[in-house]
Amino acid sequence: MSKFSVILAAAGRSQRFGNQYNKKVFTLLANRPMWMYSAEAFSKRDDVGQIILVIAAEDRELFADKFAANAAMLGIQVVTGGSERADSVLSGLKAVREDLPYVAIHDAARPCLAAPWIDDVFQAAQETGAAILAAPIHATVKRVDQRSNITETIPRAGLWMAQTPQVFRTELLRSAYAAHPSPSSATDEASIVEHSGHPVKVVPCSLLNIKVTTKEDLKVAELAMKVLPKRNPFPF
Repeated sequence: MSKFSVILAAAGRSQRFGNQYNKKVFTLLANRPMWMYSAEAFSKRDDVGQIILVIAAEDRELFADKFAANAAMLGIQVVTGGSERADSVLSGLKAVREDLPYVAIHDAARPCLAAPWIDDVFQAAQETGAAILAAPIHATVKRVDQRSNITETIPRAGLWMAQTPQVFRTELLRSAYAAHPSPSSATDEASIVEHSGHPVKVVPCSLLNIKVTTKEDLKVAELAMKVLPKRNPFPF
């Protein structure tokens, strides 16, 4: 039975990607557009009843010309996003079907998504109402000023790098958005739910779940795809 709606966030400006002619989510990765990898990962699941791809208004014509057939084949609904990530997710949230009690938000620029990781975060969200994938930080973390001088070494104990999918009870996320004083300033959905006072469960995941930010990340993602686990090395 389908319980989950999925919002794929693909409306970013890709300013750090370094290609003024092609945004990263539309860039070819192993001969396929990047956004299709996560879209297909979710489309294969019986528990996913809806996939919403949020793109920028300026990309509507390009998407219609190049990818409309792919979206139709995967049963994807395309909506227009806003100026900030949170605005775009809210646009997707407004399109979520009322019969689906959970919603997952995933970065379309995270193409290396293994099915067991989705299993784990979906299970955790059903048990707790709010769960995200994340990876523990093992490196030494430095705070740096505008002149690139270290101002502080931050203890890494308890520090995690948030990933996606981030999964919530649909009504919980909607109410958290409504109650947040400035949702557009939030960099992820977990922080919006955290502000509401509801705890968010962290589900350990691998660094293979990379978010492509620069052109160099494309090669890393291509290599990561070749070694994605068939079962999660960090069982929930």
